[in-house]
Amino acid sequence: MKKIISTIILAALFCTNVSALKIKVGVLAPEGTNWSKNLKRMAKEIKQKTNKKVKIKFYFGGSQGDEPDVLRKIRIGQLHGGIFTGKTLGDINGDVRVIELPFTFFHNREKALKLVKKMEPFFNKKFAENEFKNLGFFEIGNVYFVSQKKTDSLENMKGVKIWSWEGDTLVSTMIETMKFVSVPLSLPDVLSSLSTGVIQAAYAPPLGIISLQWNTKIKYVIDLPISFSVGAFLINDKTWNKISPEHRKIIEEISQKFVGEINKGNDKDNQDALAAMKAQGIEFLKFSKADIDRGKVLRKEVIGKLKGKLFSAEALSKLESQL
Repeated sequence: MKKIISTIILAALFCTNVSALKIKVGVLAPEGTNWSKNLKRMAKEIKQKTNKKVKIKFYFGGSQGDEPDVLRKIRIGQLHGGIFTGKTLGDINGDVRVIELPFTFFHNREKALKLVKKMEPFFNKKFAENEFKNLGFFEIGNVYFVSQKKTDSLENMKGVKIWSWEGDTLVSTMIETMKFVSVPLSLPDVLSSLSTGVIQAAYAPPLGIISLQWNTKIKYVIDLPISFSVGAFLINDKTWNKISPEHRKIIEEISQKFVGEINKGNDKDNQDALAAMKAQGIEFLKFSKADIDRGKVLRKEVIGKLKGKLFSAEALSKLESQL
């Protein structure tokens, strides 16, 4: 009798373990940030509301590698999802990159966010075609150019060695069009490259500049956002399809709630990061109206080079109609 009872208990435990799904997700955001705190809360609530049937494990701080490494690990089944930004989002769905075209929104992040929301169904359809479920878009924020040299005009930026994310077609095309010097590197190599002089300049939202410690290596910030950056929480379809419809609905609702919380926190973090850099003594430079107008012309040239290659004419048309 005891043997029969033991067998039943073991069988029950086995079934419980089989039915529980663990989703492994790679994230570049470091521990202790607004992102990591809210993502942990999100995972905890999903675990509770699905009766421990779905568990999300986030790997923070690039512990699973740069974003392209995370995507590669998803492709081979070592990970199931990731929180991706521009370059890697574009590798999955190039149409998203229209949001990040240079000299589009300038300081108007609210307009950028509204446009992302309006285009979300279109973007999500393309993600689905590429076998990914998008659980929400994140506001990474306005992207600023930072430098060790005084670059207060487009002319003064020529000859400056600027980091470009390795394999990022949009950024490399922009730098090439502006006739600057592009130095392709992976994201984790930027800080050391600023230290050794391999590069003299980089670009990121303020919260990224601070969290990646680039502020310790630069002297100037151009006080004119060159673009607006977004991220997205993607789960591969193979994993998503293993979740019951009931639990998918729960996960979508919880994810949307915490994406909203993260976006609010990211905006505050970006504002705080700008204030911190000013307090640190980093000089904020202004571009002339002539340079801003020149930027608008360069934007058209970049679009001409990338339309039909990185992003579709349809995506560009939807963006321009909203603008």
